[in-house]
This record gives sequence, structure tokens and C-alpha cells, in this order.
Amino acid sequence: MTTKKTVRIAMNGVTGRMGYRQHLVRSILAIREQGGVDLGDGSVIWPEPVLVGRREHALREIARRHGLDPEAAVTTDLDAVLADDGIDIYFDSQITLTREAAIKQAIAAGKHIYTEKPTATSLEGALALARQAADAGVKHGVVQDKLFLPGLQKLKRLVDGGFFGRILSVRGEFGYWVFEGDWQPAQRPSWNYRSEEGGGIVVDMFPHWEYVLHELFGRVETVQALAATHIPQRWNEQGKPYEATADDAAYGIFQLAGGIIAQINSSWSVRVNRDELVEFQVDGTEGSAVAGLRNCRAQHRSATPKPVWNPDLPATEVFREQWQEVPDNGEFDNGFKAQWELFLRHVVLDEPYTWDLLAGARGVQLAELGLASSADGRRLTVPELSL
Repeated sequence: MTTKKTVRIAMNGVTGRMGYRQHLVRSILAIREQGGVDLGDGSVIWPEPVLVGRREHALREIARRHGLDPEAAVTTDLDAVLADDGIDIYFDSQITLTREAAIKQAIAAGKHIYTEKPTATSLEGALALARQAADAGVKHGVVQDKLFLPGLQKLKRLVDGGFFGRILSVRGEFGYWVFEGDWQPAQRPSWNYRSEEGGGIVVDMFPHWEYVLHELFGRVETVQALAATHIPQRWNEQGKPYEATADDAAYGIFQLAGGIIAQINSSWSVRVNRDELVEFQVDGTEGSAVAGLRNCRAQHRSATPKPVWNPDLPATEVFREQWQEVPDNGEFDNGFKAQWELFLRHVVLDEPYTWDLLAGARGVQLAELGLASSADGRRLTVPELSL
């Protein structure tokens, strides 16, 4: 007979796209559909979500749609849910401006914390949360989903196996065209383009680049960035024009520990001419690889062709065909779900977990320094953080 170790999770922000699709449906509800997190001893961790937000009718509709009891699993009273001793974890996927205060309140209530990023609107605020959680003795984790993408896991396998030799550089291209909203609805909410509401691609994406670079290649030591607002006017969800006050593109150069140079372009104003919406090319003395969301291709030194520059003749080589596909060699689960399972095991079994609020603060720091670098037009040192 299976024993259930029930963990009740207050999920704040599930009416938003990311909170609903990735965290509720594809993570928590998917874990329930598979029977819980199997602990291998006849017991499972059973997540019990409590949906928190301001729009009760929307929360009730979500609960009914997925077979949750609207009376027991829905609340608009954050104070009450945090005062409930039966709630184990507080999860936050609200907009950035409201996140810091809610997490601070949840830590004070003794709840374990799992949150989307950025964790706060400033480095000072992000570090304060990390210190408060450490002092309170609660467990805490920050979503770092890109690490669990199949393409990046294959890339990490190559790094760990020494495939590249000495890594020289990393080149990243991320982005797609987000419609302005006048004649086609935008794929992102309008607050993303208003800096006064916590929007901007630097704030959104530099925290991702920090943990990807840090985990795969080394700590970011310097940053030089140029942020731009390429589309100055957009149209909101009601079809009304507004001024875009936040950056919609950023061009960053990062120096990593060991001398590796990373260059990553991020844009919501670029049309895609790539195999995937994000791609990273890693070049080393012994080989190179290109990784996307799901796929990874590699080219070893021994199999590297010898291109010759001649602008007077058409290219006779199909360069993409000269790379070898890196095999899956395993099954890859949804990245958000995989990290949720690790955090649940951390809470219940006290298993090691490294992606905490201090790691989240590093992401906020890099975004803050990236914006400062763009404003000042110079390269900035990224100090090492500690509690």
C-alpha cells in the first residue's frame, strides 16, 4: 500500500500564463497524474495545491477545470493562507513588482519558499530575502528551468565529458518577434514593456543567462551590455496604444571565470532564422557544439572541415550538414516539473538543493549591472555575492 506524504502548496499567480501552464498544469497537476513523487520506499510525495490570487472567479474556473475543490483549493486571502499551519510551501509566479513583499510575508510565516524570478526588483531586496530565509531556517528555491532543457542537458554532458577541451567562447541568440498589438494580439503581456511595472528584457532574461553561464561554464565576472527599445509604441490588451518605456532588446558580453567570453543577444524584436527560439554555440580547442531547447549538434576537432573564404564563388558546402547530432541517451521530462520534484524532495527528505534565493539574487544582480552598464556605456565588474 502506497503511503502519501501530503505537501500543501499555496500557489500565487496561477492565473498568469507561466504560473498556469508550466507550474500548475505541467508540473503540480502532472505530478499528481503520475501518482506523486515516488520515493522508492512505498511512499510518495503528494502535492496539494491551493490557488491564491485576486480574481476569485478565474481561480474557481481553473479549479473546476482540473477537478480541484473550489471551496478548499481557492482563496483570495493571502494573509489567511499564510496563517494556515497546514500550508507547507509558498510559491510565487506573480508579476515582479508584487513578488518581494509576498515572499517576505511568507518567510515570516515560516513557509518554505519556491518562486519564479526575478526574486525582487533590486539586488538589495533579493539579498534581503535570501538572508531572511536563512535566518528563518526555511527551505527556499528559485525556478531555473533552462538548466533542465534537453538541449542544455546534452550540452552539459559534453562539457562534463571534456569534449570541448579548453572552452573559448559561448554565443547565444534568443528571441522572436512579439507583435505590437495593433493588428495582431501580442504574445506577451503589456506590462513587460513598461519599466515602471517591472518590465524589460534585461530584467526578464539576464537572470536566466546568469544561471546558465554559471552552471555550465563558470561564474560571470564582468558584464558589458547595450539595451534598446526598438519598438517605442505598442498596443495593450484593450487595444489602446501606450509608450514602451522598457527595453525590448539587449546585447550582452560577459567574461566568465577562466577567461571564457560569452556573447548573448536577447530580443523581442527579431524574426527567427534559427532552428529554435534560443541557441547557444560553444567553441573550444577540441570541438564545438550548438544547443537549443531540445537538440544539440557537435563537431569535433578531428571532423572539422577546412572552409576557405572566397566571396567570388558561391558556397559549395552545406555547413549545417557537417555537424553530428548528440543523442538523447535518456528521457527528458518537462523542465519545470523536474525542478519541482527536486524541490519537493528537498522539503520532505532534506536532499541537497543549490538553486536557492542566493542564486536568485545573482540573477537580479546581473540584470541590475546590465542596465547600469548600458546606461553608463562601460564594462562593469560582477562582485561575488554571499550572505
